[in-house]
Amino acid sequence: MPSDGFENEFSVVAHAPCRADLAGGTLDLWPLYLFHPGAITVNFALEILTTCRIRPLRGKRIHLRSVDTKREEEFRSLDELNAAPKLRHPVAARLLQFFLPQQGLLIETDSQSPAGAGISGSSALMIATTAALARFTGRMLTWEQMRMIAQNVEAQIIDVPTGCQDYYPALYGGVSAIHLDIDGIHREAIPIAPEEIETRFVLAYTGAPRKSGINNWEVFKSHIDGDRHVFRNFEQISLIARAMHRALIHRDWNEVARLLREEWKLRRTNAPGITTPLIDKLIAIAGRHGARAAKVCGAGGGGCVIFMVEQEARVRVAQIIGQNGAQVLPMRVAREGVRVEV
Repeated sequence: MPSDGFENEFSVVAHAPCRADLAGGTLDLWPLYLFHPGAITVNFALEILTTCRIRPLRGKRIHLRSVDTKREEEFRSLDELNAAPKLRHPVAARLLQFFLPQQGLLIETDSQSPAGAGISGSSALMIATTAALARFTGRMLTWEQMRMIAQNVEAQIIDVPTGCQDYYPALYGGVSAIHLDIDGIHREAIPIAPEEIETRFVLAYTGAPRKSGINNWEVFKSHIDGDRHVFRNFEQISLIARAMHRALIHRDWNEVARLLREEWKLRRTNAPGITTPLIDKLIAIAGRHGARAAKVCGAGGGGCVIFMVEQEARVRVAQIIGQNGAQVLPMRVAREGVRVEV
């Protein structure tokens, strides 16, 4: 007889990588990109992984556990979960409400990303959990269907519009250009060796968790309300993203550095709180020790900063950043996207 209430030894495990964005962020919020024809975002997947493991339980019992946040809750059935006024593990709970499994189960999630790091840990976890539940319930989904489910459920969780770019690195890995077109969203793999990225960038966590929905929502409202300053900024950010796409294809690293500086200069004026004193300090110090450019990851207000550096200065920049209040994170491009094991 299986122990611990498990129905059998069968389990589904899914892993999905986080991402760092280089240009075009926030434009991926619908319908902002429709006002900037040719809009594109450029990012790459990080070997900083999120994980979802599912095991069947006897009966109808639902057990949700988050290893990294140490949150846990149990329900006697899916009906009891649906009636709960508040959920401690909303990612798993909301996706369960969509997939409607016909048996009890344990969902255990984990993330290597610090909380609120701005490297799309929550979106990557949405993809990992969506992929695991799809396999567990026998649903055959395309990558695009998986992206839509994860994005829409995440919007329900954070109560503001969500962008689309964060789900593609989690699905595909590698370096991506996400084309935001009238007829849909199209992902293009940028043919560049991961090592070329890894030797030129340093990623650091500032230790100040932030909520991307808040900053993005303020900018979103300003744009929709007709703020001409924000509109002009995003028109420039869209042009920068398209130029970044070309620069990466041609491996023009001088142009990549220039565009990163321009993007950050524009982005920090979109809304208050996008930068912080610590972020400004780290960027200034890194610039004196071999960093060529830097920008926050995601919506800003804390979280991670990515630094482009002279190749021979990579170790030096990482050390000086670590000595001045930041945590240097592994800088490895994920070669593949979501993986599901049974």
